[in-house]
Amino acid sequence: MPVTFRRLLPLTGLFVLAVPHARAADDTAWRLCSPGPLTSLFEPLPDAGLAREDAPADINAKYFNVADQSEYHAEGDVELRRADQQLRADSLFYDTEGRRYRADGNVRYQDNALLLTASHIEGELDADRTQLDDIRYQLVEARGNGEAAKATMQGQLSNLEQVSYSTCDPRNPHWRISADRIELDQESGEGRARGAVLHLGKVPVFWLPYLSFPIDDRRRSGFLYPRLGASDNTGIDLSLPYYLNLAPNYDATLTLRSLGHRGLMLGGEFRYLTAQHSGEFSASWLPNDKENGRDRGSFTWRHNGRLSDTWDLRVNLNQVSDDRYFEDFGDSLSATSTSLLQSSAGVYGRGESWWASVALQAWDVTDPFVINAQQPFRRLPRARFGWKSDWSELLEVGLRSELVAFDHETLPGARRLDLYPYLRMPLENSWGFLRPEFGYRYTAYHLDSGYVDQVGQRAPDRGVPILSLDSGLLFERGTSLFGGNNIQTLEPRIYYLRAPYRDQDALPVFDTRELTFSFDQLFRNNRFSGADRQGDANQLTLAVSSSLFDESTGRERLRASIGQIHYFDTPRVGLPGNPPDMGTNSALVADLSSELSEKWRVGVTQQWDGDSHDTQLSGVRAQYRFRGTGVANLAYRYRSGRLEQTDFTFLAPINERWRVVGRWNYSLRDSETLEAFAGLQWEDCCVAVRALARNYIRNREGDKNTGLYFEIELKGLGAFGRGAEELLERAILGYPR
Repeated sequence: MPVTFRRLLPLTGLFVLAVPHARAADDTAWRLCSPGPLTSLFEPLPDAGLAREDAPADINAKYFNVADQSEYHAEGDVELRRADQQLRADSLFYDTEGRRYRADGNVRYQDNALLLTASHIEGELDADRTQLDDIRYQLVEARGNGEAAKATMQGQLSNLEQVSYSTCDPRNPHWRISADRIELDQESGEGRARGAVLHLGKVPVFWLPYLSFPIDDRRRSGFLYPRLGASDNTGIDLSLPYYLNLAPNYDATLTLRSLGHRGLMLGGEFRYLTAQHSGEFSASWLPNDKENGRDRGSFTWRHNGRLSDTWDLRVNLNQVSDDRYFEDFGDSLSATSTSLLQSSAGVYGRGESWWASVALQAWDVTDPFVINAQQPFRRLPRARFGWKSDWSELLEVGLRSELVAFDHETLPGARRLDLYPYLRMPLENSWGFLRPEFGYRYTAYHLDSGYVDQVGQRAPDRGVPILSLDSGLLFERGTSLFGGNNIQTLEPRIYYLRAPYRDQDALPVFDTRELTFSFDQLFRNNRFSGADRQGDANQLTLAVSSSLFDESTGRERLRASIGQIHYFDTPRVGLPGNPPDMGTNSALVADLSSELSEKWRVGVTQQWDGDSHDTQLSGVRAQYRFRGTGVANLAYRYRSGRLEQTDFTFLAPINERWRVVGRWNYSLRDSETLEAFAGLQWEDCCVAVRALARNYIRNREGDKNTGLYFEIELKGLGAFGRGAEELLERAILGYPR
């Protein structure tokens, strides 16, 4: 019968094998993998609650031979177990005097991280030395497996000969790394390989006489994976980044980028982190661009810091060398259409009843069609303060204020003070609300001399009393619409706004624009952004919304809203050269969003002008999900006199390994494609291949650019090529990474 023999054997360091490993990843990345051949050997062990060095070692075997208490021989289904470690073999020999051991025949070892088999294992405890022969290993939690002809471990240093590593199924390795010798240093967390070869299938594609790599999560300096792509604008685009691990709390990355048509670009990124602050610098420099014969570059600094319990520091500085930079080096429609690049730096505070900020703001023109006179005024600085207090349960008093100094390269500047003290009486209940508010907006200027001739005075001001009354009711009922138990709400809302007319034509305009009309705009007390204009109003908004909630989950499946403003007096305040053009009513605004099933989502926005009987704005969007990760989006966008576009995007899984992606963004107004791309992805257990071709407008003149994206991802190792994941996430709503 089997015999159990217990003795506290000093096994620390006996069975330690470290290999280059795949970081733990989302299980979906390995969904196409089958269990490794060694997985069936794994036996979950009970948790003894002790560390390895404190846990006893149990030896089970069919037969024991003990000679003078100095030598132990165990035969037949030998099992040695300690904490999470288990060693099985046909036979085990242990010399207590020489503190040597040897196991032979069907040697199998496991712990929480590793499974391995070997033909032979022997070692010396005093020398902390272990040797294994004919090894096959597999990582337990992360993907990773391989073989080694021989492994020798002494202390924290391991040497493996004729070793291989892969995250693929061993029976069908699409890729693997082999090396004549690998040295693994547990103390430094570094591995060093000699004669390393990367194989794709059976074909060796990359050889290095020496390779250094990490074997744990500690950061190390070294080359990162290169990126490769191509486009009409840049030619062959190859980037080679080098990572610098400078300290535990800061690091840097230097990138050498070869642009076939333009030259060699240098790039860098520096990141830092302290107990109270974090941020990063990034910059690029292209000396003597071959296409236009000048130096090109960019600079960015982002910083977030905690100055105290109530005050933060935020910095976001951006600079480019010229107004065509994003056009030539941007990689998206949003980047190439950027006309103004904002920079800001300031301190921001917040307390229980107050908030405040002091910031500097400036803009860099990045559009050749924007002249200097159209560049926004710099705010040097802009100080804001807000405060509110409850005088009683029914009365709230508050203040919103701003003091800003405007500066411009070609135009005269000014200082502007804007104050809005107010009284509010919020009456809230579960079935409705009533919120009367009275405020007074006072705005005063101190103008530079260049404005005196235009305005007629150095210090103009404006004061406007503002009265508003916001009210609404909430009704709800149970319903079985659409085949389920739901709660339907009905929410009528009435909003009255009164602000008498004040002639503001003589006031300069520094940062004020008319807000885009929307459903939310029905309930604002000013139709302008900025303080240079306060809209006059004697108007009443009538609106109603209705929602449908799933009774069991609380999920909103449907929401519909409709509303309109009725003007008792026609608004008269406008911006220079753009007087208000309003009838007796605003456009009728309607919004609808629906998620009636797990597959379909639909949204509609509509603005219809009853006076002109024209549609001012229209937007329709629909999303359909299918086959697990499949998604298709169709959108239509229309704004009277400005744009009319369709946008179709999709990700379609053909089967579990193949999927197709695409986009077609088309301007009906211009009869032109704005952006189109199509691509394929093939994925297996340990390999993913992505290819994408893209054509898009790259500047305001309508010039187009064609780009190619090709990427090979060796899962657990890295990706080679020009990744398109960020592009696809931005373009395809619902794209699963």
